[in-house]
Amino acid sequence: MNRVVRRPRHDVGERPFIVIWEATRACPLACPHCRAEARPARDPRELDGADARRLMDQIAAFGRPGPLFVITGGDPFQRADLTDLISYGTARGLRVAVSPSGTPTLDRANLTAVRDAGAVALSLSVDGSTPGRHDAFRGVDGVFEWTLEGWRTARELGLKVQINTTVTRDSLEDLADIAALVRREGAMLWSGFVLVPTGRGGQLAALTPDEVEDVLHFLYDTGAVLATKTTEGHHFRRVALQRVILERHGETPERGPLYARLTARARALGLHEGERRAARRPPMDVGPGRGFVFVSHTGEVRPSGFLPLSAGNVKHHPLVDIYRGSALFTTLREPSLLGGACGRCEFNTVCGGSRSRAYGVTGRVLAADPWCAYEPGSFPYQDELRELLAQATPSHTGPAAHTGPAARTNASARTEGGAA
Repeated sequence: MNRVVRRPRHDVGERPFIVIWEATRACPLACPHCRAEARPARDPRELDGADARRLMDQIAAFGRPGPLFVITGGDPFQRADLTDLISYGTARGLRVAVSPSGTPTLDRANLTAVRDAGAVALSLSVDGSTPGRHDAFRGVDGVFEWTLEGWRTARELGLKVQINTTVTRDSLEDLADIAALVRREGAMLWSGFVLVPTGRGGQLAALTPDEVEDVLHFLYDTGAVLATKTTEGHHFRRVALQRVILERHGETPERGPLYARLTARARALGLHEGERRAARRPPMDVGPGRGFVFVSHTGEVRPSGFLPLSAGNVKHHPLVDIYRGSALFTTLREPSLLGGACGRCEFNTVCGGSRSRAYGVTGRVLAADPWCAYEPGSFPYQDELRELLAQATPSHTGPAAHTGPAARTNASARTEGGAA
């Protein structure tokens, strides 16, 4: 199990693996999937510099090693104090990464300043393999070239680069070409973000469960030559477990026409040829409220940026107390509370489905992930699966693990969640 699916070394009921802070919603782009519904101007309610430093103090209070701290947006470069904040977080012992937009601010001077301030990594979005495809999605001409130049510059400066690709109906047939671009340019990691219908993303056409399944299997294949992960594609961990067991038996998964087309295109591009990775990167078993926490531009604490439910505000309660004790977070750490197919699924302790997508589609945070094609119990090698699952210690704590101000304040979250 440890080599198939990774789990954080620390109890995710006690501390998150990653904290993402939405430093601002200001951004000059007009992306159709934007969960933040970004606007050109900054919101006067944003956490100011003093608030942001207090937030980083609260993150450091989880203990060492501290969580990975990602400053996102909007576009973080819209904040004049960005490098000062990176320096402060670094001095507090946090590993700081930045997730900027592909704009003219993504230049050598800014990237050098970010690196010199202590940032260790950068994540950039590439949603099309050509300028025409990417710029059409991002709503501004020139974004592809700005992103590519920033990507190359960041690598030259020694920053680790993660490339994020939004999986939408428009990008499905382009995924093999995007993967080839990522492999050619070089990246620490390629992440496929499976669309969540929230913010502007709610206006985009839904994917089918079978299409998502085909994408996840394609990402698994690509993991042989390029480190891959998913965002809001938690069932990628199920796929990884299934594929390992199937490979033991010399079997391949039965997949649909999208998988066949992506595989054929990858073959035509030579994507899986040449040097292969010495070891496949195992997916990390974290999820909303369970190793993952998001802080909005106004200080609201959410299990995920794509799950618009607040468990409290860092201006009023310490992040440590909210993360450990809020009813919303402790509920999300208990897979036995899941409803529908996710509740019945034998993979729910390492998957659990996208809570963000379940809420976005059904309004119920514990409902089944509507974009998962797996029928619980249908995998043929259940004994081997149980052996793999038994090798790891559960990474969740029960709903009653903690009490405190945040738990009392958010008692209604359990009622809402329990309706799944």
